[in-house]
Amino acid sequence: MPLHVPPAPAPALRSVLTALGSPTVVREARTPSLLRAQGPVTPELPLPVHILDGTATRLAGWRFLIRCGERSVAAADSMLTPDGWAFSHFFEGPYIASTERALRQAEVMQQPYQPRLLSIPGLYMLALWLHGDCAADAGTGRLAATDLLVPLAPAPPGIAAHRPHRAAELLPVLTHRVSPAPLLGSPA
Repeated sequence: MPLHVPPAPAPALRSVLTALGSPTVVREARTPSLLRAQGPVTPELPLPVHILDGTATRLAGWRFLIRCGERSVAAADSMLTPDGWAFSHFFEGPYIASTERALRQAEVMQQPYQPRLLSIPGLYMLALWLHGDCAADAGTGRLAATDLLVPLAPAPPGIAAHRPHRAAELLPVLTHRVSPAPLLGSPA
């Protein structure tokens, strides 16, 4: 079943296109692969980025994979500000290839999903969130127990990258690992 990639807000896309069109912004981004790109670069595969806060999620921005020819060379994030959507930054690294791999894995699953990214800051972890409600507003929504989470590489120790997990199974493990340990000498 194909993935149902939600459209990004038009101002978020425009902010990334404006940044891509600015030689100064691209040069200052310090992303060598973007600087070396030969030919036109285009933002594709917009994915909403949600942050896991306890058991709730909140929209933090939109991520676009930046393609040049047949491959992604970088990614661009946009974020919501009090004045609307604004370009945040360009970056490169292992999460780009890992995101593409996880999306290819999801594309062949039997059930249709709406792809999102889920950031778990306390674990320095990013996962592809496959939301079961394809018609949902991509900027809102809670993790459903039946949603799938696919940890991206590099994943934290003990969590296998690219192995899909039901949210109901993985969330307790993640929230337990993020919870602060009790201080020595304090009551448990």
